[in-house]
Amino acid sequence: MIRISITFLAAMFGLCLFISATIAGESASKVYKFGVVPQFDARRISQIWHPILDQLEKDSGLKLVLVGSNSIPTFEEEFKNGVFDFVYMNPYHIITANKQQGYIPLVRDIGRELYGIVVVHKDSEIKKVEDLHGKSVAFPAPNALGASLMPRSELKNIYNIQIHPKYVQTHTSVYLNVTLGETAAGGGVQKTLEQQPQEIQQSLRILYKTERVPPHPVSVHPRVHNDVAQRIKKAFLSLGLTESGKSLLKKVPIQQIGSAHISDYDPIVKLGLEPLFQN
Repeated sequence: MIRISITFLAAMFGLCLFISATIAGESASKVYKFGVVPQFDARRISQIWHPILDQLEKDSGLKLVLVGSNSIPTFEEEFKNGVFDFVYMNPYHIITANKQQGYIPLVRDIGRELYGIVVVHKDSEIKKVEDLHGKSVAFPAPNALGASLMPRSELKNIYNIQIHPKYVQTHTSVYLNVTLGETAAGGGVQKTLEQQPQEIQQSLRILYKTERVPPHPVSVHPRVHNDVAQRIKKAFLSLGLTESGKSLLKKVPIQQIGSAHISDYDPIVKLGLEPLFQN
């Protein structure tokens, strides 16, 4: 019996080594798709994320490819269909993606919170939120959390304001529309406003800020083996330990990277944004 047990254990140990080697081999050769919510134009996203993915590849030994989306609605269709292996998405997206595909948050910015802003031209006659009633307001997309869902929800439910939304695909386009006078106001978030050219920032004035929620997570699809997911998570966390890594993350923007859990986003469920979310 002892001899059989030892033989059996040896066989199981060999099988485990084989499986581990197979997984390691597949991980080394497989190219994992990394999606990013298109807050900016494609060139800006490429400039921000390619250096990050290059460093993640060096630290994890895995191969990553940036998969661009030309609009937030397109991005939403892609994560709903499980296109991405890893994905940087807004906090409301992870609620939806977790239900539909089982995406799990890995890391997020733990050094700040996300809130939406409504901006107007610096010379606008609009001085208070109530002045937006009946006006045209630009948003990047219907389901952009801080830049669209939260401002529209609060304008309607807190101030009883009716507006005319204009969806322009990116945060950059929102700020440009307001600057050029194409719309009376626009929805965005503080960090994307700060990343605009100085002439754009100086032409705008923040009229309103929404309440605050946990920011965007980097999430992983459940089809990705846990060993692979943990290697990417470790590589992300390692970026936060060096000045060069912090500099890369700051452009996302991520101020202080840390672990993320789906329970972090429970407060967003309580906001009751479902009536405004467009499938």
